[in-house]
Amino acid sequence: MGQTHVHRYLRPLLERIQRGEIDPSFVITHRLSLEEAPSGYDIFKHKEDECIKVVLKP
Repeated sequence: MGQTHVHRYLRPLLERIQRGEIDPSFVITHRLSLEEAPSGYDIFKHKEDECIKVVLKP
């Protein structure tokens, strides 16, 4: 296990996303309302329903 040097890679990564070279949306597997946040955290914690990333919408 290790960590990435975020500051080194963040700007080039964002630029590639803006140019359309990378589409990060495949990581988002669940979109839930804020009211559903407790359920979303539970789904993520237990990796239910092939959960990778939960996005909460206000």
